[in-house]
Amino acid sequence: MSSSANKKQLLNRPEHKGATALIRQLVKNLDNELKKYSSVGISEIVEELKVRQKEKIVASALLSYCSSEELKPFQAELIKMHAHLERTGKKMIVLFDGRDASGKGGTIRAVTRYMNEKRYRIEALGKPTEEQRTELHMKRYIERFPHAGEIVLFDRSWYNRAMVEPVMGFCSNEQYHRFLHKVTTYEENFILDAGKTILLKLYFSVTKEEQARRFERRKNDPLRQWKLSEVDLQAQELWNEFTQKKKILLQKTHTKDSKWWVIRSDNKHLARLETMKLILRSVKYRGRSRTLDFSANPEVVIAGDKELHIMLKQEKEFGVPLS
Repeated sequence: MSSSANKKQLLNRPEHKGATALIRQLVKNLDNELKKYSSVGISEIVEELKVRQKEKIVASALLSYCSSEELKPFQAELIKMHAHLERTGKKMIVLFDGRDASGKGGTIRAVTRYMNEKRYRIEALGKPTEEQRTELHMKRYIERFPHAGEIVLFDRSWYNRAMVEPVMGFCSNEQYHRFLHKVTTYEENFILDAGKTILLKLYFSVTKEEQARRFERRKNDPLRQWKLSEVDLQAQELWNEFTQKKKILLQKTHTKDSKWWVIRSDNKHLARLETMKLILRSVKYRGRSRTLDFSANPEVVIAGDKELHIMLKQEKEFGVPLS
């Protein structure tokens, strides 16, 4: 569902009855308030805007504000959880993998917004150097692992070797299959050993239609054009190839001790909220709020084995998995 459709749906809920009237009143008040500004630029913009456009702007601002307020209690809980990790010397690694334009970066920013920037890192590794190409694929990621009390969030992880690299021809078939065969052993040895490191593997899943809409926005927005990459430009055309790699990823690398969690991310706000709740559920920490609802939304968060079951069912029915 598109963001505009989400906004209409939200405003049409019974609990928001009268929201349109409120917005119209806010627009009236805003017009009067803006007359106090001497800026020629602001005056010209206000004069050019029609009433309907102003209503849309105010509605969008209100929804953005409400979304931000809904996240804040969980962002406060993340600070408590992080303090617990520091006290106990534990470490956390969160992998943000999945489709291009699926909201990984925005979710990472929401998760870390109020955290102590000295105690977390966001790692987004670029192409490996020639020297790194001759080394163990995991090595350059292991070098970025957290210290005691630290959280590291990987904006794409070593699982590039299981998704982007084989589809785009950036690795050989031998390298791809060797990675799938060994990766969970690496995770058990380097990450899960002695229970000191918490590993969360998140796969962000966006529909083909929503991905296309987001790519179009990037193309037409000069503030977002830098996000378009070589892979992005081919993502729609190679949709089925990426879907097959996702299926194999879940078959081979979702285990009892190293699970995947799929985040349905067409609705960015819900994806961010549910990601925070998922992170918080992964740690038992002192001072957890007793009033917040930490339970998962089953429409947004799906365990990797359940997602695989859905994909295999789709493949049987339609010939190819759809998600």
